[in-house]
Amino acid sequence: MKWKLKSLIVILLPGFCLSGSWILPGISTQTRVVWESIKPFFTPPEKYLGKYGNYPNPLECYNGEKVKTKKQWPDRRKEILDYWHGKMGEWPPFIENQQMEILETIHREDFIQKKIRFKWTPVETTEGYLLIPNRKGRMPAVVTVYYEPETSIGFGQPGRDFAFQLTKRGFVTLSIGTKKATEAKTYSIYYPDIGHASVQPLSMLAYAAGNAWYLLSGLEFVDSTRIGIMGHSFGGKWAMFASCLFEGYACTVWSDPGIVFDEERPDINYWEPWYLGYDPPPWRKRGLITAENPAGGIYPQLRAEGHDLTELHALMAPRPFLVSGGSEDSPPRWTALNHTIAVNRLLGFENRVAMTNRSEHTPDSLSNAQAYQFFEYFLKK
Repeated sequence: MKWKLKSLIVILLPGFCLSGSWILPGISTQTRVVWESIKPFFTPPEKYLGKYGNYPNPLECYNGEKVKTKKQWPDRRKEILDYWHGKMGEWPPFIENQQMEILETIHREDFIQKKIRFKWTPVETTEGYLLIPNRKGRMPAVVTVYYEPETSIGFGQPGRDFAFQLTKRGFVTLSIGTKKATEAKTYSIYYPDIGHASVQPLSMLAYAAGNAWYLLSGLEFVDSTRIGIMGHSFGGKWAMFASCLFEGYACTVWSDPGIVFDEERPDINYWEPWYLGYDPPPWRKRGLITAENPAGGIYPQLRAEGHDLTELHALMAPRPFLVSGGSEDSPPRWTALNHTIAVNRLLGFENRVAMTNRSEHTPDSLSNAQAYQFFEYFLKK
């Protein structure tokens, strides 16, 4: 059975509100309670206030000119996008008129679970799970991304069942993952094939998530202006690149991906060939960069030219995001996030950049509850 999804034109409204604040007159008491719960996450600890570290400044153009007004930001934003796409490889056109094949439908608790297949690149289909609450009307939605789609729907490691938990809270969810590639230990998406990838794999993951957005946005029970994306670790990197590079996502949660380059931590491994270090196989031995085991792909070029992920973070402005930080994204990462706070302030917005912290890499019940509240505040009317 195949469903034909309607095509649509997307008009992006910055911030989904008419004022610079997300606290609008007339919002419900419940929404205000949620806001009071998450409000502290948007303010850096005092020791990091106004600290910017040695990260590249998104408000400084590559020719050294400073961005001083919000009218200058669109040109600077385009400059960042053009640079990164130029380095990572240009995306093929999005598959906007999506068709999905329903492989299985079951009823679980108070929602419907559909195993589906759809085209996430021009040459490759994927299988995932669409979870639909038993509710009427257009609902907010979240895409969850990971090594495989089963964990997020509740059949994997505990504490990573993001799609299941969000669906229980009234969100339509779409869980996708690189199951076949993970089983082959190649992990990512290689376009058009693993021997001749024309786009760095992490960027291609972001492109695939864009096609997942088109799938969700074409469903009659999904509000296309209220779709977010979330992932942990590998999935956190995926969600970060997807939300930064594709504007359709209204907000996002990145769980401990390593939000900046850091060559001293083996899990912040953007240099690996399935992220930004792609060269045709055979590949380097997995691990830290050494003289005997150098990085390939575009990663060394990015570092040599002084680039870091603060440039990509800034592409989110003024859309809100939450870093659910663990061992890889501890409080000192505020010095990187302060750059996007500065961009938002230039644009006239506050409370767009948030971070929570836990000691371990693995998500826990508190960090997950905080992430779900973030989505409830920014995606529910």
